[in-house]
Order: sequence, then C-alpha cells, then structure tokens
Amino acid sequence: MSKISTLEKKVAERISRKKSTVIMRADLEGLGGYDQIGRALRMLVAKGKIVKIGYGLYAKTTVSVVSGKRVPQKPLPSLAKEALKRLGVETAPSSLEKEYSAGRTTQVPTGRVIAVRGRINRKIGYNGTFVVYEHISK
Repeated sequence: MSKISTLEKKVAERISRKKSTVIMRADLEGLGGYDQIGRALRMLVAKGKIVKIGYGLYAKTTVSVVSGKRVPQKPLPSLAKEALKRLGVETAPSSLEKEYSAGRTTQVPTGRVIAVRGRINRKIGYNGTFVVYEHISK
C-alpha cells in the first residue's frame, strides 16, 4: 500500500529535519511551486507548527511552559541574528552591548538592537515586536 503525502506534510517533514531554527522559503525549493509552498507555509502557521518572523522567514515553535501557547524555540534576538547570518548580513555587538560589557552602564541591553554592517531593509519580529538595526561602519 502506497502512502500518499501532501505537500504540507512534505514541507513539515523538511522543516523538522532542519537543524536551524530559522526556516527560509529557499530551503523548501524543489518541493513545489512558489504559490503552493506559500499555501503550505500558511497552513503550518495557522496550525502553530511555525511562526512567521519576516518576509520569507519562519521559525520553529515550541509550547511555552508559562502561557501554554506556541512560541518560537529561541528568543527574538537569537532568531534575528541567525536569520541575518543566513541572509548574508554581518552582525556585531551593538553600542548598548559594548557599553554594558565595558561597565559604563548597569542597564542590561534587551538584545533587540542589532548592529549590522551594510544595508538591510527587512523587518524581523513576531507578535508586534521587531528588532531595530544600528548601522555601523566597516
């Protein structure tokens, strides 16, 4: 008996096999057309298997022990840095992180400010919370 697998199942299987927490739409090439992959991703988002963090960027989810809701497996700053690395954007410690590390301030940085080298015009975040970019010179 042959097992019929839908595209949604194939996409879910490929996502579960990936070691990376951040899933790019490009990771799913070869499974189907652009629109078909988009529909499968939207269905997985609706089911809570993944969460959309940006244009063509998704993150694996887990159940929160605090609220019982589905949340990304990693915190937003880690997801953003991983996504930027996969997009080829170089990141560095922000000025807030540098000041805290040097002991000039006791204010602990949230990590939502990410220093980047080069141009980036992409929103990365979820649930109304987005990272902010601090452009630094090379």
